[in-house]
Formats: sequence, C-alpha cells, structure tokens
Amino acid sequence: MTERVSIDAQVVPLSSSKRWRVFAAACLAHITHDGFTDMLYVFFPIWQQTFQLSFAGVGLLKALFSGAVSGFQLPAGMLARRAGTAMVLGLGTVLTSIALASVGFVPSAVVLGALLFLGGLGSSTQHPLSSSAISNTNEGSASRVALSTYNFTGDIGKLIFPASAAVLISFAGWRPAITTLGLCGLLAAALVVAGLRNIPLQPVREKDPLKKFSLRSFENLRPFGALASIGILDSATRMGFLTFMPFVLRDKGAGVPTIGLALSLIFAGGALGKFVCGVLATRLGILTSVIVTEVATSAFICGLVGLNLKGALILCPLLGIALNGTSSVLYGSVPEMVPAEIRNEAFAVFYTCTIGAGAVSPFIFGILSDAVGVLITVAMVAAVALLTLPLTIPLRGKV
Repeated sequence: MTERVSIDAQVVPLSSSKRWRVFAAACLAHITHDGFTDMLYVFFPIWQQTFQLSFAGVGLLKALFSGAVSGFQLPAGMLARRAGTAMVLGLGTVLTSIALASVGFVPSAVVLGALLFLGGLGSSTQHPLSSSAISNTNEGSASRVALSTYNFTGDIGKLIFPASAAVLISFAGWRPAITTLGLCGLLAAALVVAGLRNIPLQPVREKDPLKKFSLRSFENLRPFGALASIGILDSATRMGFLTFMPFVLRDKGAGVPTIGLALSLIFAGGALGKFVCGVLATRLGILTSVIVTEVATSAFICGLVGLNLKGALILCPLLGIALNGTSSVLYGSVPEMVPAEIRNEAFAVFYTCTIGAGAVSPFIFGILSDAVGVLITVAMVAAVALLTLPLTIPLRGKV
C-alpha cells in the first residue's frame, strides 16, 4: 500500500519504526544545528580581540549567521517540496559543517563574516523541515509531545558544543577547536539523511494551498500574529543577551573556560526550563506561564548584571530556565493554528520572524553597547522581555 499524507488525518500513516526514524533524525539535526549556533557565543569575545572588532562588529557577525538562518527558511521549505526533506536537510547540515570548519583558517573578519553567512544558510533548513516532519508524522497531543521533546534535544546540543568549544580552545586554541567541531557535523549529516531516506514527509497540496486556511476566518490570523510577535520579542531578548553576556562576564574577570561554564549552566537551565514551563502551562495555563517566564527573565538578567562573578554563575541556571522555557510553548502551538497542508510555510514564517529578530537584535544592541556600554545595554535587553506581556491578550481562549 502506498504511503501518503492524509490532510484530513493531518499525519503521514507510517509504521512505528519509520516514525521513530523521522523523530531521531530530526532531533539529531536539531542537536547539531543548535549546538553550532550557540557555540559561537564562546568565540565572539575571542574574535573581537583577534580581529579588533567593535561591539557592533560582533553583533554584525551574529546577524550574518542568524540573518541567513532566518531569511532562507521559506526557500528551504519550498525547495524541500521539490528535492525532498532528506536531501535539503542533509545538504544544509553539510554546508554549515564545512563553513564552520573553514572558519579555523580565516585571515580576516570579512572572510569570517562570509563563512558565518554560509553556515547560517545551511542551518536555515533545520527548524522548518525538522518541525514539519515531526508534526506531519504525529497526531494531536502526540504531536505536541514530540515537538516539545524535539525542542528539548536542541538544548543537548547547546550543552555539548559550547562546553566542548571552551575545553578545546583552552587546550588547542580557537582555530583547531572550531575546525574540529565543524567537521563533526558531517557525520551528523550522513545520519540525518539515512534516517529520513525513502520516507514521504510532505502533505498532498490542494490546487490553492491557502484555500483551507482562508476558510478558517480572519480571526485565526490574529492569534497566530500575536504568537509570532511574542516569539519575536522573546528571540530578540534571548539572542541579544546571549551575544553580550560573555562580555559582561569577561568584565567581571571570567576567562574562556568560565564563560563556557556559564553558557553551559544557562543552557542546562534552559533544558530544564522546557519541563518547568510544561508544568506551569499544565497548572497555570499557557499564557500565565509565558507571563511568569518573561517577567523572571527580565529580573534574572538584571540580577546577573548587578552580581559579582560568583553570584552571576549561581544565577545562570535559574536564568536559563526562564530564558529558554517559553520557546517550546510558543512554537508547539503553531500546528494547532494552521491546517496540515501549509505547516511547512507556517513554521517557516514563524521561524523567519523569530530568528530574524534574533539576527537583528545583536547588531542593534552592539551599537548601543559601543555608545553606552555593555552593562547598560544588557539591562535594556531585560526591559524588552516585558514588552511581550500585552501581546498575550489576543491569545486568550485560542491556545
């Protein structure tokens, strides 16, 4: 019997073993790409000194990588419909791996920026394709559980890669460190392709793929827009803080190993935050949990700025819980707001908006850091988190 996507059932009717293959491949891709993305924070203070960059220059490096991730998600989704999810996701992982491995040989900041852009281009394939693959092969509550677990696996990469980068830098220097870690992605790419190979993942599309969406009435667009807007501000806060947090710690006397430890503590807290936020959402509701975590994020960022190095390190896990706990609730709600046949596009739009904000915010905050100092800028980042609160109003009764 031919396997195909049923729009009414909103899932691909696959065997249990094939669903697990899809899930494992998507999670491995998430571990790899999120690990690559967040290990860059360890390198930013080193690159600033090596290439004599301003804070705006550091923010621009982050913007080049994250901007490419954001800007090419929709094209990645469309390309996957023609070439297949396995091919596009695998080639994207290869491109990111080779680009980051090549960073170890860069002679200038211009070449560094170009390679980071190529790395981001490869990583643009991961979130929309992995998320839609999982949501298209799981139904109802199983889809939310699978997506939440997939989201959690990204934190495994955030734990492993920055910590590994800090250790390798301490022993071998930053150039061999990033080359070694970049090459590890080639193995991950091969495993991802093997996991997704010969499994249909794309829904059968109507002649007008937006027809079903338009019949759901305009009121569905407002909560989706609110969801995306919260994601934009949440991402701007997270990316802005993580980009310049190493500089705050450096000013407090931290070296590369300590900065790597702090990032690992934050990401460990972030991994725990996925579960803590899930408990909050169950007991208090999704919107209340978002409000609690965003307020806590703002408070903990201010606390980290004001504390000494030891106090800041103690606060890092709690900050991580608040900083990363909201994201799984936000994008886990996307499948509930759109029909199955446009999930690729919905996830791509959502991630384009949120990652785009994460791309722009470090550059803006970098300009502010050059003007008023990094401590004041990071305190301003804390204020941005509070702007999410009024945006929860359109979501009441929708999620």
